[in-house]
Amino acid sequence: MADDAVLVTADGPVRVLTLNRPDTLNAFDAELHHALPRVLAELSLDRDARAVVLTGAGRAFSAGGDLETFERHANDIEERRRTLRIGRRLFDELVGLHLPVVAAVNGPAVGLGATLVTACDMVFIAEHAFLADPHVTVALVAGDGAAATWPLNTSLLRAKEFLLTGDRVPAATAVELGLANRVVPAESLLADALAFAHRLAALPPQAVQDTKAVLNQWVRQAAVSVLGYGLAAESQSHDTAEFRAVPEAFRARSARQP
Repeated sequence: MADDAVLVTADGPVRVLTLNRPDTLNAFDAELHHALPRVLAELSLDRDARAVVLTGAGRAFSAGGDLETFERHANDIEERRRTLRIGRRLFDELVGLHLPVVAAVNGPAVGLGATLVTACDMVFIAEHAFLADPHVTVALVAGDGAAATWPLNTSLLRAKEFLLTGDRVPAATAVELGLANRVVPAESLLADALAFAHRLAALPPQAVQDTKAVLNQWVRQAAVSVLGYGLAAESQSHDTAEFRAVPEAFRARSARQP
């Protein structure tokens, strides 16, 4: 299951998936968008796998959407619709995977990156890391999964606070709110996540896997209720003047930086 965009390594019965776009903070370019749901689907056929660790290469877990796609999505509705379909498939593959998935959040998890984290089954987060979903700040509806997972993990009011503002959630606050399980030192993050994954892998597999499936019925119900509308609304965001102004604003900001 080797893939340049998603590295897959085996540690006994545990599979470690590493988002592998470190130069762009693991932002979801087209290749990563295609690779992760494909790898998750292939994992469902791995008879020797018992648990999964999901992490990012380099300084970030994932910066979320790729700025380079903004103008393409504003001007090419077919490309936009295709990307949103892939996003829905990615969410469904992660939530529907029978194996328990432990997130090792090694750095910022932003936008789609934060959605992936909150759709995992156990979340270890490094002390310096944070979660954020800044869709609204770049003129997009937060429709790609956060509206399903954040209210389940926190509360509707707290989800509104962070999804309507895009504010960062520091590691300790993420645990306090229910968006993560444990804050750990960065140097032990992967080892701690692997140890927990091995603990799950050592338990009776049918009991673990079907308990996850039962619990994730709540996530599936939420996804059925909100994801279709959310993705349609997010697609419509691409047609607004505010969204079309975002790439130029980012370029101007970069030009001012030394």
